[in-house]
Amino acid sequence: MRILILGGTTEASALARCLAGRSEFSPVLSMAGRTSDPRPLPIPTRIGGFGGVEGLAGFLAKERIEAVIDATHPFAALMSRNAAEACGRMHVPLLALRRPPWTPQEGDRWIEVSAMEDAVRALGEEPRRVFLTVGRLELPPFAAAPQHTYLVRTIEPIGKALPVPNVIAIQDRAPFDEAAERVLMERERVEIVVTKNSGGAATYPKVAAARALGLPVIVVRRPEKPRGVEEVASADAALEWLERRHGRTP
Repeated sequence: MRILILGGTTEASALARCLAGRSEFSPVLSMAGRTSDPRPLPIPTRIGGFGGVEGLAGFLAKERIEAVIDATHPFAALMSRNAAEACGRMHVPLLALRRPPWTPQEGDRWIEVSAMEDAVRALGEEPRRVFLTVGRLELPPFAAAPQHTYLVRTIEPIGKALPVPNVIAIQDRAPFDEAAERVLMERERVEIVVTKNSGGAATYPKVAAARALGLPVIVVRRPEKPRGVEEVASADAALEWLERRHGRTP
């Protein structure tokens, strides 16, 4: 069974490992290529885009893909829309592997916003020390608020993505630890945290640490994903879906 996994998440990686060595499946993992040194996985992997809906539909036909798993990042809305349209056009079954979003807990001081530009405005006019954890590609809007000091953590070097006077750049990769996050925030005298509502356990410790320290957190809501697509929340559930489609008993 030829399977295309649209990856970029820990769930996609977990599913790839589940499928490795299973003779009844022939999976390929597709990565967008935003990380220059992705962790290797034990299944064939392609890097780069498809060229929109037309390109993805052509790939499905050429590779005789029989099922697609959309395990892209919760904020990769365009790729999810393209997948839904291409799979519908080519009559290829599509499953969305979407981790649940975080929800505010007792003690959280969340400020929820709908877009990155709204997060910039929510920081206010007074200079603050901001822990910015939204990814390298989401940094440019914050250049509109150069009065703040930004502690920026990304996987890739930020380059000139945030041209403001006071930037402290950290390169690191999840998973993170709550105790270490608290130490980092206290050492850098962080006053407010900005994050996307990515969900999952790997980056949640910053939210828990902010709660413990009584810090406000600006949380950018997830974009709308295509409706009418069957969803599961874990790699195990996605594997069961594939096994059912293959006619096997999980």
